[in-house]
Amino acid sequence: MLAKPPPREGSLGFLYLPPYRVQGVSVAGEATAIQVPELDICFDMGSCPRPMLASKFVALSHGHMDHVGGLAYYCSQRKFQGMGVGTILCDARIAPAVRGMMDGFIELEQQRTPYELIPLEPEDEFEIKPSIFARLFHTEHTSPSAGFCVFEKRNKLKQEFTGFPQEKLRELKQRGIQITRTLFVPLVSYLGDTAPGAHLIRDDVRQSKIVICECTFFDPDHRQRAKIGMHLHAADVAEWLGVLECQHLVLAHVSRRTNLSYARQHLTQLAGDDRMGRVHFLMDHRNNRQRYECQLAEAEASERGAIGASNRDNSRGSG
Repeated sequence: MLAKPPPREGSLGFLYLPPYRVQGVSVAGEATAIQVPELDICFDMGSCPRPMLASKFVALSHGHMDHVGGLAYYCSQRKFQGMGVGTILCDARIAPAVRGMMDGFIELEQQRTPYELIPLEPEDEFEIKPSIFARLFHTEHTSPSAGFCVFEKRNKLKQEFTGFPQEKLRELKQRGIQITRTLFVPLVSYLGDTAPGAHLIRDDVRQSKIVICECTFFDPDHRQRAKIGMHLHAADVAEWLGVLECQHLVLAHVSRRTNLSYARQHLTQLAGDDRMGRVHFLMDHRNNRQRYECQLAEAEASERGAIGASNRDNSRGSG
């Protein structure tokens, strides 16, 4: 009898949540690496799937191996492929250990892989794209841990100056009068591995358009296991959905032992159908593929409609 070939590696989880793609891998205890390409950032790097290399920034939530195991490879491959130096954002508490890990590869490889390490204290902000910033905040886990909110800063004219002519606005600015106010628009928040806590209901987390978070335990009898491991249980997520204002909640870090159909069904029982309309499982390949196929069909129908309308307008114009 012939030997069996090795099992095929699973494909990356993928969700299109306009205008952002959320893609990557996240299996509890094995590897978590989640990318939002439009924001040029990855959250954690437990492994390094090839698409992750395109993002310049990696935001580390904590130092467990399934969240940092691919970090050195990511930095090395970006250099090897001429993609520039990778930048690592992390909690200042783990920065020395991250640097020590990276330095260990210098001795092993007998070469130095370039990277930039940015230690952040709670509420520190770092610009990752023009007007787009990542803010760090502490979470609660079995090792020092942090979450990130990626947000946009927008300058908006103060209400009292609405309707002023441009000449008058320029005059006010020249006189040193502040005519604009800064708006903070939360885009994507990532919680990493965490126990329930006040960080789940921060304004920037609650108001993010997309929230990416773990949910490791679903069995009703596993509440205590979740508490000991400082992870979220489905019951915690169901309660949390009552205060979240996000358009989409992406759940990751589900154990390979958990059947995703059961996980969805149980969470629906706890949270209700209405709230579950916003919930997606990153690694639910079948449902996510069907969802994307529907999005493609809708986009194609919309494009055909726009072309048809344009042709009708041109026909009337030529008549």
